[in-house]
Amino acid sequence: MGSAAALPASAGSGENLVLILDYGSQYTHLITRRVRQLGVLSLCVSGTAPLAALESLRPRAIVLSGGPHSVHAEGAPTFPEGFLDFADGAGAHVLGVCYGMQLLVQSLGGAVEPGERQEYGKMEVEGTAPSSALYGEAETGKRQTVWMSHGDEVVRLPEGFEVVARSVEGAVAAIENREKRFYGLQYHPEVTHSPQGMETLRRFLFDVCGIKADWKMQDVLDEEIKTIQSMVGPDEDVICALSGGVDSTVAATLVHKAIGDRLHCVFVDNGLLRYKERERVMSTFESDLHLPVTCVDASEQFLSMLKGIEDPEQKRKIIGREFIAVFDDFAHKLEQKVGKRPEYLVQGTLYPDVIESCPPPGSGRTHSHTIKSHHNVGGLPKDMKLKLIEPLKLLFKDEVRKLGSILNVPDSFLKRHPFPGPGLAVRVLGDVTQGNALDTLRQVDDIFVQAIKDAGLYDKIWQAFAVFLPVQTVGVQGDQRTHSNAVVLRAITSEDGMTADWYYFDREFLVDVVNTICNNVRGINRVCQDITSKPPATVEWE
Repeated sequence: MGSAAALPASAGSGENLVLILDYGSQYTHLITRRVRQLGVLSLCVSGTAPLAALESLRPRAIVLSGGPHSVHAEGAPTFPEGFLDFADGAGAHVLGVCYGMQLLVQSLGGAVEPGERQEYGKMEVEGTAPSSALYGEAETGKRQTVWMSHGDEVVRLPEGFEVVARSVEGAVAAIENREKRFYGLQYHPEVTHSPQGMETLRRFLFDVCGIKADWKMQDVLDEEIKTIQSMVGPDEDVICALSGGVDSTVAATLVHKAIGDRLHCVFVDNGLLRYKERERVMSTFESDLHLPVTCVDASEQFLSMLKGIEDPEQKRKIIGREFIAVFDDFAHKLEQKVGKRPEYLVQGTLYPDVIESCPPPGSGRTHSHTIKSHHNVGGLPKDMKLKLIEPLKLLFKDEVRKLGSILNVPDSFLKRHPFPGPGLAVRVLGDVTQGNALDTLRQVDDIFVQAIKDAGLYDKIWQAFAVFLPVQTVGVQGDQRTHSNAVVLRAITSEDGMTADWYYFDREFLVDVVNTICNNVRGINRVCQDITSKPPATVEWE
């Protein structure tokens, strides 16, 4: 989430752009996704971004997200000074959601007070105005289930507003001021717990705002190619870091389409790869993608720098730094070969990486809560000599797969489960060089994932992996008492990695997997399953 100046040309602007101003809700990214699913480009920016950044994007509609704050709290985030005048002058429609609605009401002279009854979870609301733009005459008097999450409530409307829906408890659930183009919902239309929420968003975008559903992946591809060609000079060379995953593979294929053989791909074995990953990936790059790839074995370099390091953030920073050092060295050798030093590095950074690496308003920092530093965003050293090309940084994972399909990337790549940039470093808790932890984890992970494939479950699961715990537990194996390590199995379902639920395996499947692990992997006597959703947990353990 950045200012307009940080956005590439493919971000678009103007008549069919929807801006989401983030005030810290865990669902903000879902609004962004839901709007895109309706065929409209949406971008998520900080709720306290400078007004100039919003003005330069010229959005047709602006959504004020929910958030964990009270509008009465000291330091509660608000939109930039002059925002309301800007929206009015630009002819933009504004939709406040939960905290966003309360912020809109208070800023326009209405009143928001702590509710007598706090409303959290599923509630029923009822349309009360036949003339409502958000619901229409057909919904008047009808009830729908929605997802509420608020402690404060609107008790007095600003001038010109009308209540168009109330909860069964009588609280204001939706408001409109059609003349000023201001709208508000006290619930979350973007979550699946609000079954008719997508229809409400559809009515807002197309019927109220008059936006056209004209955002397509082919347009994204065409615009990104133009952007890359204008950025990279006709005689300049580019390095692409390939991991073998969906993101870097699609990014490489896109850049190769834009500049041809001036793209030089490098695959780094950092000692943190999965079982036989290096051999499998290099074979596939050569036989399926026909990309010229140089493999650099830097495993000793990475592991020596990680020795004794237990802090997850420090591990990520070290890995990011060492990656860039390897790329710098590769660039120097490439310079000797082609006679000119490459200026750019391609990375498969995705939109969730960007969003999660930015700190929400009201947190004492500058944007959304920093969940972790991604190696390809927050982990980059400030003195990096290579300039970044990130052609996917405005896309979610499912959108990247659609783009890859247009680029004819093999399904075997597009359907691969995500793998974190720092690799197994975030799946071996603590010091990754402890004992035989990495090799042990590789064996466990391979058994688990292969069992999922054999059961025909791989494509039903977003991500599956094992985690090595830095603890030893007492067990009994072969009639002898053992003191060995424990591992955790994690499998999740998700649309984009921003929220996730754990996958429910049949008991027989788990019994077979656990027996196979304990009977074949030396040093493991206990296997656990992680059944935590996101939130409250993240996908990875570190």
